[in-house]
Amino acid sequence: MIQEVKIASSRVGVLIGKSGATKRELEGKTHTTITVDSKEGLVKVESSEENTVSLLRAVEIINAINRGFSPERAFEMIEDEDLLLDVIDLSVMAEGPRQLDRLRGRIIGKDGRAREQIEDMTDVEISVFGKTIALIGYPEQLKTARAAIDMLIEGVPHENVFAFLDRKKKEAKQDMISYYY
Repeated sequence: MIQEVKIASSRVGVLIGKSGATKRELEGKTHTTITVDSKEGLVKVESSEENTVSLLRAVEIINAINRGFSPERAFEMIEDEDLLLDVIDLSVMAEGPRQLDRLRGRIIGKDGRAREQIEDMTDVEISVFGKTIALIGYPEQLKTARAAIDMLIEGVPHENVFAFLDRKKKEAKQDMISYYY
């Protein structure tokens, strides 16, 4: 089975790693063979028929690295199969480069504090890279983080978004308490 993925030329080196270390580690952990055409940015992932899940996971990790995550952060998805990657394409929402910058700025916040706060309150890793926002997390947390990011994109004030996240965090804690008692 073969799957091809196109990645940004600026991320080819990150995927390959020093002396090919990252690529080798990904191949080893997913039991796949990865071929990188660094000129075209084309990555070919191959695996045996019975190894479809590993092939799809390798592709997801390559996509995470391509969307700005470090290999270490992306590899967390190998150790925990419940972790998912979600990518939000801002280019469909922005009418030009200035609006794209504004949207990215709202999500990142002053000195990266808004992004950090969303990460802390949802346990989701966030990468703002190019025209996309990528998230790695568990399904329920992804849903909450995605809702917060959508609110920021729509122009909801930051304090209202953080109040929403605080409410969600308290609800999740309450659900855990009632689950156990």
